[in-house]
Amino acid sequence: MTIKKPLAIKQPEVGQIIHDLRLLTGLTQEQFAATLGVTYTTINRWENGRSKPSPLAMEKIEGMLEKMGDEGRDLLTKYLPN
Repeated sequence: MTIKKPLAIKQPEVGQIIHDLRLLTGLTQEQFAATLGVTYTTINRWENGRSKPSPLAMEKIEGMLEKMGDEGRDLLTKYLPN
């Protein structure tokens, strides 16, 4: 069994990738929050760089990106060009 390391995205990139992911999925901050099991305020803070997601939230975000296929990979490449 391989343990997957969560994405290591720095601020402000984490806020921007969350914003872009939310827009790509067509979700409002409230809808995106419900998808991740957090509050609207939490999403707003992430997007504005006032806080960053927990490791569990990052796993869920990474899962969403993976499910998006090419769009998700393009978004990751934009913010994690390594």
